[in-house]
Amino acid sequence: MKDGPNIVGIAALIGDHARAEILTALMTGQALTATELAQVAGVTKQTVSAHLSKLLDAKLLSVESQGRHRYFRLADRDVAQLLESLMGVAYRVGAVRVRSSPREPALRKARVCYDHLAGDLGVLVYDSLEGRRHLRGKGADLELTAQGEKFLAELGIELPSLAQQRRPLCRPCLDWSVRRHHLAGSVGAALLEHCLALGWAKRAKGSRVVSFSEGGERALRKQFALPAG
Repeated sequence: MKDGPNIVGIAALIGDHARAEILTALMTGQALTATELAQVAGVTKQTVSAHLSKLLDAKLLSVESQGRHRYFRLADRDVAQLLESLMGVAYRVGAVRVRSSPREPALRKARVCYDHLAGDLGVLVYDSLEGRRHLRGKGADLELTAQGEKFLAELGIELPSLAQQRRPLCRPCLDWSVRRHHLAGSVGAALLEHCLALGWAKRAKGSRVVSFSEGGERALRKQFALPAG
């Protein structure tokens, strides 16, 4: 008897080229319409509707109606984590796009991983927090130290409100391009929002790229004691 979850159906859904493009596009954490997703996947509106229906039935996506439009997003952070892990494996084994995008270097430097900062800068921030003993623990058992809580409070990040969310405060997330960890969880999301709110960086439209201005990157490196770029 074969026990446990059956991964075949989920793997088949993700393995389709068009559906993989749809899911990857939604890794920005933003909701997109069927028309926008059809353009990303390179298929007709009728075809994308069939793909979206399958992804919704499998609970990989959720949908929200607003007026005449329906907006699709990843169902939850577990789906985002699964996709990021698959990207990491693909990158490690050399399964990369034949034509590199002009944005690829920017994507490797700083990008959004669902709702937190990834890429070179995200990993450097994680390393800094760990090296300065703001974080402690191994594997998934990651937590803030008293020093870490004080540091975040000085940044204006309210930990009590974050602690009320139904998700870990801190979680290591393996970065596909660096192959080391960046910080996920509610604290990771709050740190990305902190950078955006201060105007250090902005989200590139239609991309996972997070673009830091020259002054913004300098401020990030100073605040988190990162090495000079």
